Amino acid sequence: MTKIGENFSEKAKGDYELIQRAIHKKDDSAYTELMSRYKDSIYFMLLKMVRNKDDAEDLTLEAFGKAFMNLEQYSPKFAFSTWLFRIASNNCIDHLRKKKMETTSIDIDYSSDDNNAPYIFLPSTGRNPEEEAIRNQKFKLMRELVSELKPQYKLLIEMRYFKGLSYDEISTELDLSLGTVKAQLYRARKTLEEIIKPKMDYI
Repeated sequence: MTKIGENFSEKAKGDYELIQRAIHKKDDSAYTELMSRYKDSIYFMLLKMVRNKDDAEDLTLEAFGKAFMNLEQYSPKFAFSTWLFRIASNNCIDHLRKKKMETTSIDIDYSSDDNNAPYIFLPSTGRNPEEEAIRNQKFKLMRELVSELKPQYKLLIEMRYFKGLSYDEISTELDLSLGTVKAQLYRARKTLEEIIKPKMDYI
């Protein structure tokens, strides 16, 4: 049996037991318990980084998704919380880097007679007819893929990503706890990813 860190707290030891249940017994309740232990602290850390509640919620879910999908790679030399926070922060840094790259650059031309009033050129963000047609086709295909999910997962994906509802709004509308909404949305996204993989060339 792998030896855990000598300085592990009781909570860290409990985390390790939950991880073993999740890996070897495929125990869904172990995943839920791990999420409930750390979701708030992960969320508030990410909120400080991105300063946007919706982004922080999505990134929190992504962090747990990545951690759970790679749980067998976790080394008990370190506390699970340390490993999880590293995954969450690295994922958030990648998100911020991509977002910065997507930001439209502004070219300023000081050739004006009045140097205090430079000309600012912004590239057009409008789509041409071909790009719009491709976008609509992809959106239609994504709708069809989502329809393959079981009803509860389909409903959650539609509410979150097509209607743009927050986790709190979904929780209220479906009369589910916030933790349940996040856990089920994670499973819904994971299932959708498996459906999408064979069709990536078309999306």
